Amino acid sequence: MINKPRVGLAGDPDSRWRLVADIGGTHARFALVDDYGAMNSQQTLKCDQFDGPAAAAQQYLKQVDVGSIRAAVIAVATAVYEDHVAFTNRAAWSFSIRELGQQLGVGQHLHVFNDFTALALSLPRLARNSLIQIGGGTGDPETPLAAIGPGTGLGVSGVIPTRAGWYALATEGGHVTLSPGNEREAELLLLLTRRFSHVSAERVLSGPGLVNLYWANHELAGTTGEKLTPADITERGLEDSSDICRTVLNDFCAMLGTVTGNLVLTIGARGGAYIGGGIVPRLTAIFADSPFRERFETHGRLTDYLRDVPCHIVTAEYPALDGALAALERDE
Repeated sequence: MINKPRVGLAGDPDSRWRLVADIGGTHARFALVDDYGAMNSQQTLKCDQFDGPAAAAQQYLKQVDVGSIRAAVIAVATAVYEDHVAFTNRAAWSFSIRELGQQLGVGQHLHVFNDFTALALSLPRLARNSLIQIGGGTGDPETPLAAIGPGTGLGVSGVIPTRAGWYALATEGGHVTLSPGNEREAELLLLLTRRFSHVSAERVLSGPGLVNLYWANHELAGTTGEKLTPADITERGLEDSSDICRTVLNDFCAMLGTVTGNLVLTIGARGGAYIGGGIVPRLTAIFADSPFRERFETHGRLTDYLRDVPCHIVTAEYPALDGALAALERDE
């Protein structure tokens, strides 16, 4: 059931709402922000039911029975650096920021930015009960925080503390070239290189990446696999009903540990690393005992640097919406 948002400041019937959204490759999440700065009417829609973000947003506004909004902040799972925005993992979706503002009736009062920049902005606001710590100490509160998250793609960002508040980085770090951590991984990546030419971190650390790892492990073993979805691989791996699927999950966690450690070293995020996205929260039963933490710390002469850095799984339901709200508050 969707609750209709409450009236605005001082009961003004003409008060119009502000929209915040987090639109990924699979799901589009929406909420309304009232005149008190509180989020209302959170809802998740499936992207494949719409032909673009405008249609999804308009359907949401229709369902919550809001006739108009005065501003919108939308986080999207792709790079945003010009008016034309094309989704990396939803090829049919692209839009003009200017035209989207017109379609939503907000004109220039529309801010579009990367979804993991939004997640990064949420990190200082997250409640402790929405985090699961995986190793490390308390972290240095005067240093940056790293954000990474495997889902339909691989999001990467971070926030840096400044005198004016937290500054979020807009990055496409999920597309950095993936490096192996041992000889077996080098063989897996060689197979993937033959298939894709360039093997980015996202080619492995994502939903489609689980399928790529499954295929590569079977080829390495000289066997033939079934046609499985990322959910199938995850389920069989967690149940221990498939040795290959459990190996895939171990490979995934190990490589994620290496990439997360690389990110912390790159931006100096001794405040901690935060893992969002849709995959890792489903792996909490095995994640603490997986190779993730060992590989996170194992970085040669900088191993001691990483040993005390905490890693957290983000279990909050709508963290990127909180980040979009933070951007809305900053802009206003």
